[in-house]
Amino acid sequence: MTAAEEIREIGICGATATGKSALAILLAERLGGEIVSCDSMQIYKGMDIGTAKPTREELARVPHHMIGFLDPGTAYSCAQYVQDAQKVIDDIKSRGKIPIVCGGTGLYLESIYYRNRFSDSDISPTEASAKRDELLSYAREFGNDALHRRLRDIDPEAAAAIHPSNTRRVARAIEIYETTGVTKTEWDKKSRNGEHVNMTVIMLQYKERASQQRAIKVRCRKMIEDGLEHEVRELYNAGLITNGKTAGQAIGYKEFIPYFSGMESVRAAQDKFFHATCRYAKHQETWFRHKEYVNRIYVDDVISGKLTMEEVADMAAAMYSEKRDGDGGSKQPDAE
Repeated sequence: MTAAEEIREIGICGATATGKSALAILLAERLGGEIVSCDSMQIYKGMDIGTAKPTREELARVPHHMIGFLDPGTAYSCAQYVQDAQKVIDDIKSRGKIPIVCGGTGLYLESIYYRNRFSDSDISPTEASAKRDELLSYAREFGNDALHRRLRDIDPEAAAAIHPSNTRRVARAIEIYETTGVTKTEWDKKSRNGEHVNMTVIMLQYKERASQQRAIKVRCRKMIEDGLEHEVRELYNAGLITNGKTAGQAIGYKEFIPYFSGMESVRAAQDKFFHATCRYAKHQETWFRHKEYVNRIYVDDVISGKLTMEEVADMAAAMYSEKRDGDGGSKQPDAE
């Protein structure tokens, strides 16, 4: 095994407004690392405020990769991400640095973790989201049983394990098959048995929904104060974000389109932005809910001021050190 292969990577995941970027920077500074974004919208140029890209100051502190290299509207699949990100990760390790893969797109991080096992997918995460909305609309129109029959036709084992009334889980199982070509049953089997990279994955999470919503409200308000509406308007006027384009599906952008076209008020757009962010945060948490490789740190006390990000970084660094020393157990410290 080469020196580069011996380097254990770090993955940082979690819902929006949990402090992933701040933690990644602190760990990179402490451990000698470089950050590889795994956010499906930070890859686009000009979409800075709404995707919470690192600031100039943060970029100056630590090298960042896979950020702002595509024009909005350009389709970009998970397969392409894995191919590009893996080259970056290999380069970082070849220089003796630690790759810190950080972001909120669960499919991107998991595909890196399991060595590109979904690389044959040409469907982007935003297209997957549109597929999920389509399936839920189908259930509303034709009934839960009709949606469940669609799952039974493609994945009988998953259908037997999911009740027809649980439309979100049924839709998710169908979405997996239609966007990756792999059934949920096979996906879960590969997740349990698949070869994975040498990586410690840390998830930041809120225990209380109220803490999460308070953090999201602060995040959304700051984005609006920082000029989110102006950023979206410039992209909209340039024809770079519409309902039919990939970047136009991004939260914080699509909500303003009805306002710009005169159909809704700016207040309605801002309210939709907040509620869409809360829904997406729940989806992000659901993705990692039963992942055995995830080590959780609860950050409710960060939003209340009782816990600092430096202390969160202490916990994360300890997890990384324990994994390097061969302790394979999952650590889930309570920060409260």
